[in-house]
Amino acid sequence: MTPAPNVYDAEPIPEAARAEIDRMLQSGDLFRYTAPENAPVTLLEREFADLLGSRYALAVSSCSAALFLSLKALDLPRDSRVLIPGFTFAAVPSSVVHADCVPVLCEVGADYRIDIDDFQARLDDDIAAVIVSHMRGHTSDMDRIMALCDARGVPVIEDAAHSLGTTWRGRNIGTLGRTGCFSFQSYKLINAGEGGIIVSGDADLIARAVIMSGAYENNWAKHLGTPDAGLEAAFARWQNRLPLYNLRLNNLSAAIIRPQLPEVARRVRDGRAGHDHVAARLNTCAWLSVPDPLPEERRAPGSIQFNLEGLDDAQTRAFAEAAGARGIKVQVFGLSADNARAFWNWRFLPGETPDLPRTRAMLMRACDVRLPARLTKAEHDFIADALIAAVEDVMTPRRAYGT
Repeated sequence: MTPAPNVYDAEPIPEAARAEIDRMLQSGDLFRYTAPENAPVTLLEREFADLLGSRYALAVSSCSAALFLSLKALDLPRDSRVLIPGFTFAAVPSSVVHADCVPVLCEVGADYRIDIDDFQARLDDDIAAVIVSHMRGHTSDMDRIMALCDARGVPVIEDAAHSLGTTWRGRNIGTLGRTGCFSFQSYKLINAGEGGIIVSGDADLIARAVIMSGAYENNWAKHLGTPDAGLEAAFARWQNRLPLYNLRLNNLSAAIIRPQLPEVARRVRDGRAGHDHVAARLNTCAWLSVPDPLPEERRAPGSIQFNLEGLDDAQTRAFAEAAGARGIKVQVFGLSADNARAFWNWRFLPGETPDLPRTRAMLMRACDVRLPARLTKAEHDFIADALIAAVEDVMTPRRAYGT
């Protein structure tokens, strides 16, 4: 019997990282500000900004830290209301609360994207900022979102934790809003175990974020790779006027990340091909439905999401169990106990649990299966076969012999 593919291990760290890691281990030089210039973290920031086509980048300890610093760098008043999608990871509303702001949730449709009509209705004069989560790499209608927010002067932060390599009308996701926030956690396209990065074209905002990330005294000067009068003026303006949250990335993490940057294009290509192959297979089944991408979107998926059609709660649980018995773990967002992506589990939100019936209904039938880019076609087919067979087991039980 063919074993189920391992979908949890990341790709090996490129060999090029080993010499740099060994050098740092010998020297003990892991702090980003020890070197006067060109520390590994500094080089990572320049290389990542170039990769995305952004002016600035700031490497930090996590994507959550990136979201938090983005909000703080906007200098929002305490208790400002921040509009976020009802389908995201708990770290997103947590970052809003951490920044002394109030999360406001909007509906998400069956295609996992922001319901634009509900978004527009909630985007009132009291909304101070918006975080768009490209959840699991699914991009909402950024043309309409940016137009609505720009008309009101509301800044947009992109939570692009899952979206490195995804484009919208040819532009990299993460470069459409005031900031884009990415993750280097092990299940993301680039793996450092933990880590994150902010990209932005706004000199004043990035200067504030750099200082608050932990650039004490004059360490902000080590972020000036080339002459930049606007950025230098912003650093001078904010030095010693902002709190230091110490959310820096260390050189060891940067050394692990940097050799993976040239791998992004290949991982995106292979991941998209594998996802689309499995999606086409699943869409041949009457009970499984993978939503189409938007025409403007070119995704870089590392997992696949699909909806169960015509199944009740008991049948949905039975499907997940049947898939698991075949070696494929299926996460049903709304039925997995204490799932951090189900908004009703965010008990830390102020006030009562939001009423989002469309989002709740979607989450009760939305399934998630990991599809790392390294999988082979045979492994993709194993996964598709297992999922189709599992739902057929539940929905077309075999008749007993003789009946």
